[in-house]
Amino acid sequence: MSFDGSLAARVEDVHALALGMPHVTVERGPAGNPVYQVGGRSFVFFRTPRPDAVDPETGERFRDVIVFWVGSEVDKQALVGDESSPFFTTAHFDGHPSVLLRAGRVGELSREELAEVVQEAWLSRASARRAAAWLDEHQPG
Repeated sequence: MSFDGSLAARVEDVHALALGMPHVTVERGPAGNPVYQVGGRSFVFFRTPRPDAVDPETGERFRDVIVFWVGSEVDKQALVGDESSPFFTTAHFDGHPSVLLRAGRVGELSREELAEVVQEAWLSRASARRAAAWLDEHQPG
């Protein structure tokens, strides 16, 4: 099946895209939550509820936060600084090269946009050799 960029992303796509990257293993967090790794380094994980990510109206901890690594602080700010973006961060992640996304907002991204975020997360954590090999295979010309 071919996907075009207009199809809304789904949480299932996060799993499929992360697993579709090379050399990926899945660990389980303390609550059985999936942690996708490359070379023993996490690049996407489903976070357990934490006190830093809460509903501003109810104070309840978000139960559906997904963490994606990014390549740099500039990349992070590009995602969280855009008011229309569903990505966010918290003080807990200050200085950490990652962004957060609630599973309930994944559909605000196209599958193509989500794929770019997952691929960039993988590239930011893969070894230089693995990243170069993947880029050689997937970059045009």
